[in-house]
Order: sequence, then C-alpha cells, then structure tokens
Amino acid sequence: MKRDFSKLTRRDIFGLAAASTAAMTAPRAFAAPLTAEQPDLRGSIDAVQYRASPESDDRKNRNLQQMIEKAARENVPVFLPAGTYRISNLTLPDNTRIIGVPGATRIVYTGEGYLFAAENAGRIELSNLVIDGSNRWLADYAGGLIQFTGVGELLIDNCEIGGSRKHALQLERCGGRIERSRIFGAEQSGIYAVESTGLSVTDNTVSECGNGGILVHRWKKAEDGTIVSGNRVSNIRANDGGTGENGNGINIFRADGVTVTNNQISDCAFTAIRANSGSNVLISNNQCRRSGETAIYVEFEFVGAVVSGNMIDGAANGISIANFDQGGRLASVTGNVIRNLTLKGPYKHEVGFGIGIAAEADTLVSGNVIEDAPRWGLQIGWGPYLRNVVVSGNVVRKSPVGCAVSVAEGAGSAVITDNIFQEMGKGAVMGFEWDKPVSDELAADSSRYKQLTIERNRTS
Repeated sequence: MKRDFSKLTRRDIFGLAAASTAAMTAPRAFAAPLTAEQPDLRGSIDAVQYRASPESDDRKNRNLQQMIEKAARENVPVFLPAGTYRISNLTLPDNTRIIGVPGATRIVYTGEGYLFAAENAGRIELSNLVIDGSNRWLADYAGGLIQFTGVGELLIDNCEIGGSRKHALQLERCGGRIERSRIFGAEQSGIYAVESTGLSVTDNTVSECGNGGILVHRWKKAEDGTIVSGNRVSNIRANDGGTGENGNGINIFRADGVTVTNNQISDCAFTAIRANSGSNVLISNNQCRRSGETAIYVEFEFVGAVVSGNMIDGAANGISIANFDQGGRLASVTGNVIRNLTLKGPYKHEVGFGIGIAAEADTLVSGNVIEDAPRWGLQIGWGPYLRNVVVSGNVVRKSPVGCAVSVAEGAGSAVITDNIFQEMGKGAVMGFEWDKPVSDELAADSSRYKQLTIERNRTS
C-alpha cells in the first residue's frame, strides 16, 4: 500500500528511523544483483533514517541531498521507501544510485528550478521511481525536468517520468542506458540526447509529448552511435509548428552511425523516423502507423543509409531519400511495405504528398511493396537531382502513376527493371520535368531517354 510520508507523526518517524538503523548493522555487501522486482538493498541508506520523507521545505531537501552525497561516498545505493517525496533542485554526485519501490515511490517536483541535475559524473543510476514534474515552471537554465551533462555511464531503468514543462530528460555528452521506462506528457520532447557517447535507448514507452519523442542530436555533425531499439512512441504533437523540426517520433540530427530498429511508432504529427544530416544510419524493422507527413525521412547532408524491412501504414508519404542538392546520397531501400497513403499533409509542399518511395542519388530501391499511393508509387529524382538510382523487383499497386522518373535537363541515369505495376491510373513509368508529366508510357520503350534503362517491367 502506498504511504504518504507527509502525514507521518513524530512517533512514526522515530519508529521507522530506529528500524532502519537496526537494519544498517547488516554487512554492506550485495548477495545478488539488483532487480526491479525485488531489489537486494543490504548496505543501502534508507531515506527514513535521514528524515528525508517529503515535506516540501528546504530542510527536507537538504536532508535528502546529504543522504545522497553520503551514499555516493560510501558506494551504496539510496533506498526511497514507498511514499510521496516533494523536492526540487537536487544535484546528484558521481556514483549516485537511487532506488525506489516500482510504482509506489513518487518524487514530485515542487517548482523552484529543476528536479535532478548532474554534471561530469562517472556513474548515475535511477531505478523504480515515479517522477512527476506536475507541469510546474522550470528555470530558464534548465532544459529539462531531469538534466544530466557529461555522465559517462547513466542508467535510468523502470521509471515513470511525466509532466515536464520542457524536455522530460535532457542529456548532453552522456553514455549508458535508458530502458524499460515510461516517459510521457512533456511539453517539448520525452528524451533529448545531444552529443551522446555510446547511449542506448531501449524498450521504453514515450507518449503524449508536445514537440518530439526521442531526439538524438549533435551540435556538429560527427559519429554518435546511439542505439534506439524496441521503444513504443505515440501521440507526438508539433505544438511549435514548422515543416519537420517538430512532431517526429524519433529524430536524428547530425548524428552519424545511429541505429533505429524494432520500434513501434504511431500518431506523430510529422514523421515516425526522421534522419536529418546523419550519415551511416540504419533504420530497420520498425512499425510506423498514421504519420502526419513522411513516415521515414532521410534528408540533407547524409552519406549512407539503410532503410529496410519497415511496415508503414498510413502517412502522407512513405519513405523519402532526399536533398541530393545538399549532399544527401548513398542509400539502400529494401523490403519495406507501404500502404494507405494520403494526399493531405501538414503544410504545402512543392512536390506534393501521396508518394510511396522517393529517391534521388546513388540509391538502390528493391523488393518493396507499395499499395494505395494516391500520387506516385515511386518518385525517382526531382528536376536535375537524379544520379545512379536502381529500381528493381518492386510491387506497386493502385496508384495514378507507378514510377515518376525525372527527365528534366541535367537529370542523371536510372535503371528501372523487373517491377510489377498493377492498376495504374495514368501509366506505369512516366517521365517528369519537376512535377509536370512530359512523356507517355515508358514501361515498354524508353529509347528517347538515353540516360534511362527501363525493361522487363510487368503491367496489368
């Protein structure tokens, strides 16, 4: 049963303190590893011993701060019993480990600046805590309810973090793991990780955030290596508007070598997975449902991307490999299933919406299945921005145009072979100058365009 320590009598507190002091005579060693279900806390420091039960005054904050610092020095965890702790502005030293009772230890932010912060620490651990920002004001210098900078090994496990007026978690130059946690109701993003150093974000639920779900960013383009896997991300809004900087479930910006796999992403105002200027990204085996704009976007200054095995159901566009004009090139788009697209997007776009897969430069598009793309099943190139695209072995059904390939002045080469086009309204393969059709059906004869090889496609 949950217990609110703010209602304890003086006699209750002294009784609990005596029991905790007796327990502290046990040897300070762990008999078994900590688990979320039944933590072995022999040798831990108990909050009751320090009268750190949670009235929201400076004395209680100081007690908890002193307890955390003592535990860190002695290399033992802090155990917070079930109850509600009303605190703010705690600075966590190196070697902090705070452990609660899953679902029953509640830490409520009282609104005087920030909740937790740490800087230049080797290791910080938070486990089995419910952390409530109460939608209270955060200081101008606080980017998030929880803000860590330069933490080499961060572990946030089996926590619930909600109600932040900014980011729920803001991490800069941090490594470690965020796992098995529920993060929700942030006015900015659930997790904002910048300049990460070997970070893994796995098996979390991130939902109901105002501008983003999981953000993996860098100040300057460089190797990052973050792994984002097995998360459920849903109901991400774009409260601050824009044309794609907000409203994304998983957003990669200038971060190279990022892996995004096996995530369930739904109901994002813009994009389920958006990689902007991130090279060598791997985006595979994700479920992307009901995206407001392009479900998977790889754009701007990237070199190297693999987009494979994803399921996309409901979006304005399916997959876009774009911005050859700004150096975006070199990708493989294989084995994806894309269906139920719409012509309606969140802003006016020069190309328009309703496109299954778009690619521009040095890209293989193979083995994909596209159904119900209401503009074009495939868009190959845009104006002069086309070079070395191979389109082979795809199935496209129920589109006005199966494959719109650029034949504008300056457009480069493309190979379009061995595809199946069924129920095309206007044509299976047609040449376009920008958004204007300039050819008849090319599926059987592309001889007028020497830069194109189009053969062995089946239409019905």
